[in-house]
Amino acid sequence: MTEAETLASLLTKTDLAALDHLERSAVIPVVAGLQAQGDLIVVPLPMIADSVRVRRDAGWREVPATGVELLRSAAGGNPHTLVAEPDTCWWTAGVSDSVGLALGVFETSGVAYLMHPEHGASGCAPGSYAVRRQRERDGGRMRVVAD
Repeated sequence: MTEAETLASLLTKTDLAALDHLERSAVIPVVAGLQAQGDLIVVPLPMIADSVRVRRDAGWREVPATGVELLRSAAGGNPHTLVAEPDTCWWTAGVSDSVGLALGVFETSGVAYLMHPEHGASGCAPGSYAVRRQRERDGGRMRVVAD
């Protein structure tokens, strides 16, 4: 996977799917900051280091080119999948989060991609990131976004 990946090339490499309405020839943007995808938000870990911490007993696993499923949509359908070149990205769900939204943390030395069949893909520049559920205000209360 290169920094100039298109959706078509990434789909071929990962064997994942995307809905037909998405432009296959579009170059996937690579961002070092915040990025949201449906019901997930990817946050550079230094931005929230006071609230999200990797536990000492966290088990890290390599993110393969075929991906690690981070979250499946509320109805049980479409997954959010993290993909990366071999030996460049590591994932752990062994985290503590003072607000209870973190699914885990990944560290990548190359570009890692967050993929979803409805949303396409977005790239994460090398760094450390927390993956959290998003929440929204519904009337006077907060609720987790259901994608």
